[in-house]
Amino acid sequence: MLLLFFSSLSFSQVTHDFSLGKNDFLLDGKPFQIISGEIHPARIPREYWRHRIQMAKAMGCNTIAAYIFWNYHESIPGVFDFKTENRDIAEFVRICQQEGMWVIVRPGPYVCAEWDFGGLPTYLLKIPDIKIRCMDKRYMDAVSGYINHLSAEIRSLQCSNAGPILMLQIENEYGSFGNDKEYLEELRKMWLKNGINIPFFTADGPTAYMLEAGNIDGAAIGLD
Repeated sequence: MLLLFFSSLSFSQVTHDFSLGKNDFLLDGKPFQIISGEIHPARIPREYWRHRIQMAKAMGCNTIAAYIFWNYHESIPGVFDFKTENRDIAEFVRICQQEGMWVIVRPGPYVCAEWDFGGLPTYLLKIPDIKIRCMDKRYMDAVSGYINHLSAEIRSLQCSNAGPILMLQIENEYGSFGNDKEYLEELRKMWLKNGINIPFFTADGPTAYMLEAGNIDGAAIGLD
């Protein structure tokens, strides 16, 4: 028997506590099963966002997981766009909440083959010897700008602030690329510094070396 744990709490302006229990996700202290459908806001005209979210809900999902593509929001160094066309991430999250759906944010900074250059902005390639997805200061300075700006868009939409966002992913399938815990921890510190206080998770392929290299202490582990 498959037991589905849905929240009966209102999606109005009520704060919630989402945490990682020993054997379950816990929403306000009670076991909660996430049934998530993946939607990439950048791929869908914003006029259709609500319809797609409603379709996921009709399938039986209670949560929307959303990749956010860094290079879609910062194609020019230091110039961020979270408003035009399909870039208004905050509005997408608000629509999810209006439709009674929870949200998982998957911001990268690297998002794998789902987007050109893994979602990293191509202006980074103007630096011939730059090293990505590591503690290269030039790369991390750019990442810091992205996290600072994205945090400002989603901070008030965390479940701890009466929004629908339950969790945020740190990197993506990093265990297939490297094994730099300092880098992963620095990403987490950046989010925390920017007021992101919901649980974090990682996601890696289901092999021992990938899972060991890609996880960080205290984060949920996703299997891809």
